[in-house]
Formats: sequence, C-alpha cells, structure tokens
Amino acid sequence: MTGHDIVVIGFSAGGIDPLQQMVADLPRDFPAAILVVHHFPAMGISVLPDILGRASVLPAVQAAEGALIEPGRIYVARPDYHLLVRGDRIRLTRGPREQGHRPAIDPLFRTAARHYGPRVIGVILSGTLDDGTAGLQSIKDARGLAVVQDPREAAYSGMILSAMQHVAVDHVVQAAEASALLDRLARQPSPPPADPADIPRAAEIDLADPEPAVAGTAALRNGAPPGHPAGVVCPECGGVLWESQNGDILHFRCHVGHAYSAETLLARQSDALEGALWSAVRALEEKAELARRLADRSRDMGLPRSSSQFESAAGEAERGSNMIRESLLKGPVRQALEGPGELAATADDDLLSEARLR
Repeated sequence: MTGHDIVVIGFSAGGIDPLQQMVADLPRDFPAAILVVHHFPAMGISVLPDILGRASVLPAVQAAEGALIEPGRIYVARPDYHLLVRGDRIRLTRGPREQGHRPAIDPLFRTAARHYGPRVIGVILSGTLDDGTAGLQSIKDARGLAVVQDPREAAYSGMILSAMQHVAVDHVVQAAEASALLDRLARQPSPPPADPADIPRAAEIDLADPEPAVAGTAALRNGAPPGHPAGVVCPECGGVLWESQNGDILHFRCHVGHAYSAETLLARQSDALEGALWSAVRALEEKAELARRLADRSRDMGLPRSSSQFESAAGEAERGSNMIRESLLKGPVRQALEGPGELAATADDDLLSEARLR
C-alpha cells in the first residue's frame, strides 16, 4: 500500500528556524518528497535551498517547471511563482495572488490534495494571518494528514492557530521532534481515496482545469466563481468578490482569481483604507497650497475679498489634512478595523485541547 509520500509545508514570518529543525534529522532514505512555500518578496532572491541543504542530508533545490517530483528531495518555491502539483510533476505559474502572496500556501496544498489525495501530509509552521488554512482543509477533505507546529514555541502563531481553529489537525508537534514524526508518518500506509476516480492520473490532467492559480478564473467568460456576490470589491484589482464557504472557512475570490480569507481580506482592506486616507492628506495639502497661491495672487491684484476667500479655503483644507494625518499617526483607524491583532492571540491550553489530535 502507498505511504504518505508527498509532504507540503507552508510558513511565513519566523518559519525558517523550525523548518531547519524539521528537516535536520530526516534520513537519506526518507520516502517522501517535500515541497515548501514561504512568503517571499517578488523581487527577492531566495537562499532557502542553500539553508536547507546545509541543515539536511536531503538535497534541496528551487522548484523548476516540469521537474519530476522524487522522494528524498526538497523543492522550494521560487519568488513570484505559485508552486503547484500536476500529477508527478511540478507546475510553476504567475497566476493571481492569493492572500496577497505569490507564492501562496493554499494553491500548493490544494493541488497536492487534488492529485495525491490521502497520500499528502500538510504542515503549517510559524506565520501571520491565515494562509494555509483553506489548503490544509482541502488535504483533510482528501483524507490526508494535517500537522502544525506547536504554537507555544512559534515566533508568530497566527497561521497555526487559524489552522487549529478551522481544521481537524492530526498532530501538533514541536520543531525539534518533527523529523521523527514526519519519517514515521511517511512510512505509514495511506488510506485509499474515498473514490479512486477523484485522484486523476498524470496523463489525464488538463492544463485548462479549474485551478485558479494557473491562469485565474476567467469568470467573465466561463461563469462566475463559486458562491455568491459578497458586496465588496477585490483590494488588488477592484473586481467584485464572490463569497463561498467550506465548513466554517469563509473564502473570497474575484473574477480574475485573486483570493482571500476573511481575515486576510480585512487586513488588505485596512491597507487600502490607509492608502486612501494618505491620498486624501496629499490632495488636501495640495489644495491648501494652491489656494494660498491664489490668495497671494489676488492680493497682488488688489482683490482683497477674493484673497480672503482663498485663504479661508486653504485653512479648511489644512485643518482637514491635519485631522486625517493625526488619526493615521495615532493609528486608531487601523486598530479599529483589525481589532487587537494576532499578537494578542495566545496558544492557550483550551485551544490545544479543542484541536482534534490523533
């Protein structure tokens, strides 16, 4: 019987150290391939393969389009490319960002679940917000295994706590003990898929499949995204967002394929609002400057009444600019939108006991 031969790992801030510990003690005959996504600036150069290559006996490489997925190797997502699974091959794409990121964790987890089903182990490490939660649920829906780093030791617990809140996590593990756990799980037989027809063979996979991370949804041509109109627009492109739900996970996707969880959408809206307010500050200050020039010009032309009106307009614009600037510098607008933030969340024993562990 086939084991769990595909391990997909996602992390964001604070995840490099636990990932190094996770792969450090894996044996040379580790029977699974490891695919890693971490949030990385589009114009950056990732040295993560070198870091992992020094930490582990397993070879670590940057993922390449069409590369064969082989056991005992670590494949790291390239900056600005989604890392996807297409049968037994790697697929790279610059499809729409998800959760504001490319690469994003959810597309890798989602495609691994689709093509490997119960053979997949999904792992979430340190990170902010909740990228990876929906993808981890896809793995569980396909009868794969869900593993998270112990949030009490994570530098940033947001992604981990989100996964534990929404997904029936199988294992919560400290980074130092993760190598032994992954090696044991990889060698365990995986259950058969609920319906073998649900796991397509590589030869049957169509690049025109509905995976939005490949080229977007093309929804205006092919029909709307799943769900119903959410009444809000995409922070990235301004398109209408469609809302759907998997269990208790809310998901939003626009016509071209940008995707967000509810928490990430709120954060992106906060960013957009802050940008709009700074634009308002700029516009008001420009209005005040122009009004003062007109006031000076009117005064020089012997038009005191016009000069006074322009001075009044400049003062009003400046007062509005100062009011908005003061609010932005104090931060109440952003705090009101985001709430206490994930740093206020704690990995308490109640949450750990609520996670359904095996």
